[in-house]
Amino acid sequence: MSDWTDPGDIHAWLQRRWNAGDILAARVTGEDPFPLELRLRRPKAADVTERFGEVMDWVRALQAGSGSALGHGYELHFETRRSRVQGEHRIPVAAIVPTEADALRLLRRGTDADRFQRIADTTLARFPDLRPWIARRPLQLLEHADAWERITSVLDWFQRHPRPGLYLRQLEIPGVDSKFIEQRLGLLTELLDEILPEAAIDPRATGTRAFARRYGLRTDRRLIRFRILDAGLYLGGLSDLSVLPEEFSRLALPAERVFVTENRINGLAFPDCSRSIVIFGLGYGLDTLGDAEWLQALELYYWGDIDTHGFGILNRFRATFPEARSMLMDRATLLGHRELWGQEDADKRYRGEPTRLTANERALFEDLAHDRLGERVRLEQERVSFGALRAALPD
Repeated sequence: MSDWTDPGDIHAWLQRRWNAGDILAARVTGEDPFPLELRLRRPKAADVTERFGEVMDWVRALQAGSGSALGHGYELHFETRRSRVQGEHRIPVAAIVPTEADALRLLRRGTDADRFQRIADTTLARFPDLRPWIARRPLQLLEHADAWERITSVLDWFQRHPRPGLYLRQLEIPGVDSKFIEQRLGLLTELLDEILPEAAIDPRATGTRAFARRYGLRTDRRLIRFRILDAGLYLGGLSDLSVLPEEFSRLALPAERVFVTENRINGLAFPDCSRSIVIFGLGYGLDTLGDAEWLQALELYYWGDIDTHGFGILNRFRATFPEARSMLMDRATLLGHRELWGQEDADKRYRGEPTRLTANERALFEDLAHDRLGERVRLEQERVSFGALRAALPD
């Protein structure tokens, strides 16, 4: 009898409708899904002939859990069948939940539904544009019911102060601190996207980490760190500086050469070099150098790892600085440090087409990408000897 639908199966089916949000969503869409009908898994003709007692027990169990016995819940729809052995008999073929009230009583969700209705009504009175979101996420609204008043206070504040240019810590919202917002960035992103005008949203900023940029808040921005390698160029006696990108773009140091390297220690230990600076630690953030037009007039060198990823960064760097040269990213350096080779992470290999490499760089990239020198060969920049670095520096 286990393969025939029982009252527990009917309850589970209705619970799935609740979990999908269908029942509550109807309260804001006006699309009444009731009556709901479930076709039953029922005895076959052979079962009626050979197991008629069990079939009747199954029917009685369904009836005992139905609205006719409990006063609420599902109704059974019967069809008349005939059997040569048992004669004419009636078999339930469907369970029908006629109304929302029946469903809520069967699920014991009446209190939840009432709470949802109160919150939805209050929310839609203030933010009618949230109706589609509430219809899509009714259970999420219930999940955050205890905090919902403060959540709508956040929405109200951003609606009145689009792209405020403040740090999150500076927002003056009664009962709300920055941690409250930080713990709900995903939810607030969904809601703010529904109620704010397009001009208040930066669509290029996606994901919770970009929340501040998406809605015009100030952030702890990445600084450009560089060392001045010539004492004659020190700024007020300072040689190691970290500045905002816009400040760096206005700097225009009287240098002749700029070295760019990803590894922080390499940047810190970079040898002195006349009329030169070294920029380090930016990774794919090299794009932030693009506004520093004064760099275009200098000799520019990029030093990265010898692997597909390193050449990918070099290729991207040349999109902004097409005259940039690579340094210590050649075949001789790679082969001269064979005992220090490692392996590139298979999931992080560069899969693009580096169109801005020189012929020699492209040949080495192809050998690495196709494992002609070994499996996922990689020489990290920090493994290159400082003797090789000093020898590579221009006169």
